[in-house]
Amino acid sequence: MIHLTRLNHVPLIVNSDLIEHVEVTPDTVVALTTGQKFLVLESAEDVVEKVIEFRRAILAAGCPLKKDQDLESPAAEPLTAPSWTK
Repeated sequence: MIHLTRLNHVPLIVNSDLIEHVEVTPDTVVALTTGQKFLVLESAEDVVEKVIEFRRAILAAGCPLKKDQDLESPAAEPLTAPSWTK
């Protein structure tokens, strides 16, 4: 969810997964997959940055790294054919 501001300065929280596109007319228009459209004070670039920030936060929360943990993934085990194929 991202925080935006309507033209009348009323806060708006939007599910960023539902954003279909952002138009730049004189005002910024956020169009959702539901067909709803919102005029917001933020620029299109600001909307995109908020979506990126939100998704980074989600990914970071799902993949916590220990302070001393190596960033490279451990060696994967070799793939073998399922037993029913033999």
